[in-house]
Amino acid sequence: MSIAYLDCASGVSGDMTLAALVDAGADLAAVQAGIDSLGLPSCRLVASAVTKRGFRATQITVEHAPEHVHRHLHHITEMIERGALTPRASQLATAVFTRLAEAEAKVHGTTIKEVHFHEVGAVDSIADIVGSAIAYDLLGIERLVAAPVPTGTGFVTIAHGRCSIPAPATGELLRGVPLSSFSVEGELTTPTGAALVTTLAERFGPLPAMTIRSIGYGPGQSDFDHPNILRLFVGEEVAGVSPIEHDTIVLLETNLDDVDGESIGYCVERLWEAGALDVCASPIQMKKGRPGVLLAVQAKPADADRLEAIIFRDTMTLGVRRQALTRHVLRRQPSEVSTEWGAIRGVVARLPDGSVRFAPEYESCRQIAAEQHLSLARVRTAAVAAFDAAAADVPSA
Repeated sequence: MSIAYLDCASGVSGDMTLAALVDAGADLAAVQAGIDSLGLPSCRLVASAVTKRGFRATQITVEHAPEHVHRHLHHITEMIERGALTPRASQLATAVFTRLAEAEAKVHGTTIKEVHFHEVGAVDSIADIVGSAIAYDLLGIERLVAAPVPTGTGFVTIAHGRCSIPAPATGELLRGVPLSSFSVEGELTTPTGAALVTTLAERFGPLPAMTIRSIGYGPGQSDFDHPNILRLFVGEEVAGVSPIEHDTIVLLETNLDDVDGESIGYCVERLWEAGALDVCASPIQMKKGRPGVLLAVQAKPADADRLEAIIFRDTMTLGVRRQALTRHVLRRQPSEVSTEWGAIRGVVARLPDGSVRFAPEYESCRQIAAEQHLSLARVRTAAVAAFDAAAADVPSA
């Protein structure tokens, strides 16, 4: 599996990310072709070699005609949809801008449809984000892990005036993300960089077990007493390492004793649709003997705010408890087995003792059970049996 590690020792920005991806091997001409398809006014990506405190890096500069346009989210997503991008690059770019819009809407007290993109709606920021999505897809990276992120200190001047670092949108985007302490005077992580890293990164932590294929160095615009460089390792996941991975999740909990069951069920459905990792509603007994429900939601750090908003909206609770937890998960990979009724999708997990386990996907089993007029249990059993029969052919994780 192709894996990458983003070493954010000096923070992360849009131009640093794009430069690191290109320096790691993404074809700049192919990235330029994708940018050209967006219809931006005379937008050109120019690569140049620079040094930062004695270390080499490739800087990407976006050259374009002057413009004074404040775009909304729909303007940018329509531009991406019209462009000649691969489905994956298009999805990644749209996801980054949507995350940015959610953060901007939160800090300005508006909706994502009404948000005016200022700095991040400019041509150079669009080129940085869309270019990074194209380059990421070109490199074929399947998983990305990122280091804890430093933000810098002091103040920065944005379209809304002078703000302390991290800028408001950057702070919102980094909710639940491990931050590193680095008391540098200046902005190390920008909203664009924060949106990119929180969208692309599967988890934050140390360098994963991998065989390095290439390393990209993306420089920042400012000069400090340290090398202002974003470093990207690209390679292959090492086989034979522990099947247990570690990541950080956010646990959201609230006690409900004045909400009807249908409303709780509706809320649970909305949480699943919004990307919750797990949702559980458990019966509890509250004060004065009242029956209640403990609603517990597991979320990726970047999704916690959105899921919390759903809880407040759909349950009318007055408070939600939040805590960051370390989670141990088994390495897994999608798989498919053939049965007498057709193919069934599922996930293969590798256990600590080296054995593998197949978990059939519910929807895949449900569809076949309904079409063939079979019980769900029979289809699941057949899927597991089919996997066990072919287990010797499953590659090691």
